[in-house]
Amino acid sequence: MTEHTPHSLDDLPESDSIATSVQRLSRKIRLIADAVNALNQDRGQLEGKIEDAQKRIQHILSRLPEQSDGRQLNLLGEPVTPTNPEDDNEPTTH
Repeated sequence: MTEHTPHSLDDLPESDSIATSVQRLSRKIRLIADAVNALNQDRGQLEGKIEDAQKRIQHILSRLPEQSDGRQLNLLGEPVTPTNPEDDNEPTTH
């Protein structure tokens, strides 16, 4: 039978360094997990913005006139006031 010998003092620093390494790795894993969660949230927000942009683009495209239609395009939906050529001329004094 072999006798169980208590740990010597030389073994303690090794176990302490292992515990320190485990704590350091645990902190790093938590930081990485937090970063992954933040990236997933950002990705979700960006996907929502992309969907909104695609809907706006589709809405604009649906307002385009047929190619045979010669009217001016109003893609923004703002009222367009017709321009009179006379308004472009400034009065002159002779």
